[in-house]
Amino acid sequence: MSSLRYGWPIDTVPLLTETFERSQVTRLRHAVASCVGKAGLVGQRLDDFVLAVNELLTNAVRHGGGKGRLSLWRRGDEVVCEVSDHGEGFDDTRLSSGARPAADTPGGWGLWLAGRLSDRMEVQTGPGGTTVRISAALGPAS
Repeated sequence: MSSLRYGWPIDTVPLLTETFERSQVTRLRHAVASCVGKAGLVGQRLDDFVLAVNELLTNAVRHGGGKGRLSLWRRGDEVVCEVSDHGEGFDDTRLSSGARPAADTPGGWGLWLAGRLSDRMEVQTGPGGTTVRISAALGPAS
């Protein structure tokens, strides 16, 4: 049983923790790619994970007040990324079905895509903001 520290078990390896705003999204996306590449994520799995993180960063600045916080770590044989904002939250009933948004739906595509491009996604949302955590195994897709 692991103790908790900073919201994740202490048997993790922190890779990157940073607050960000819109002007920093591109630089942060490149930093995430570098960190997860060094952690052992490669090829299409690396590209997919970085694209998923980019969707989360973009959502945070677009819907969460223009800024957010990213935490990236390695836990055992996976990489985990958490992006938080302080927006108003949203109705997450569409997420629970896992269904692809309708073509004429103006929102929900970023989270849907992040969920499809990562091995696991968890979302907590409410009036105080939204936190999305995604992970990807360092080996073959799980």
